[in-house]
Amino acid sequence: EKSVYSEDPSYPKISIIIPSFNQAQFLEKTILSVLNQNYPNLELIIIDGGSTDGSVEIIKKYERYLNYWISEKDNGQAAAITKGCKMSKGDLIAWQNSDDLYLPNALFGVAQIFKKNSKVDLIFGNNYLIDSDDNIIKKQRYIPFSLEHLLYCGWNLSSQATFWNRNIMNKVGYLKNLHVLFDFDWFIRLGKASKNIEFKADFWGCYRIHEESKFSLVSKKSRWPLFVNIFKKHGVEIKEDIAWDKQFRVKKLKIKLRWFFHHLMQGEVDYVLKALLRRRSFLSKYDIRLGNEKIETLSHSKHNNTL
Repeated sequence: EKSVYSEDPSYPKISIIIPSFNQAQFLEKTILSVLNQNYPNLELIIIDGGSTDGSVEIIKKYERYLNYWISEKDNGQAAAITKGCKMSKGDLIAWQNSDDLYLPNALFGVAQIFKKNSKVDLIFGNNYLIDSDDNIIKKQRYIPFSLEHLLYCGWNLSSQATFWNRNIMNKVGYLKNLHVLFDFDWFIRLGKASKNIEFKADFWGCYRIHEESKFSLVSKKSRWPLFVNIFKKHGVEIKEDIAWDKQFRVKKLKIKLRWFFHHLMQGEVDYVLKALLRRRSFLSKYDIRLGNEKIETLSHSKHNNTL
């Protein structure tokens, strides 16, 4: 059988692409976070870059539930995602990194929005930052999308909880083949082209922070020239010899005030206070834990019983 669920074409087809390379430690959890959605019109594609750490054996374990998978040397993560996008057939498309997760009912939440508005270009929700043991590091609560926010104040959506309409992808094109920040460039392009964006304040995904993640392995100094190139490409007149936090201060303040008042209007006072304290105390580099909260989304025994 192709799936663990009965197919129901009344639901929009959602294509999930998992680009994979030597992340065996987390890959099975990622796959299970998709399959355990029990979504009735799912297309799951895994593009592996020739892993040698046991990832292929994990993929084979679940291959009867996959629409397609391959393991071969490729040109990196962006190229793998593009390969998966080109072969996908879904009304909505997303990628999930092989060390990240979807939370329960994420796909049903996305489908509910699409059923009401099939012309939506982009759908996104909130996500958690988690560590290698699934402990919650930080809750990332977003606000309705703003291209200015993404350009000048950083991420206001995340690939772990974002889905796009096939039609907008056909208009925008595929990802640029960059080693890092291809997602930043992609979401700027997507944000520019999208006229119909839906934000749902539910938690749909988890972004895992760990020592071997690609972003952790690339220093801020190495990333800065890449950011500069992307900013310039998208019309931001950045000064390379001046620190970024000293540029566009008025514009950034207006964006941050919008963020601040949105969360206050939603009654999220504790979230705003924690964010302010984090900045004031310089407690960065993900060294704050939210008590003993842990992501409890997966159970291998439960999944094996349902298969």
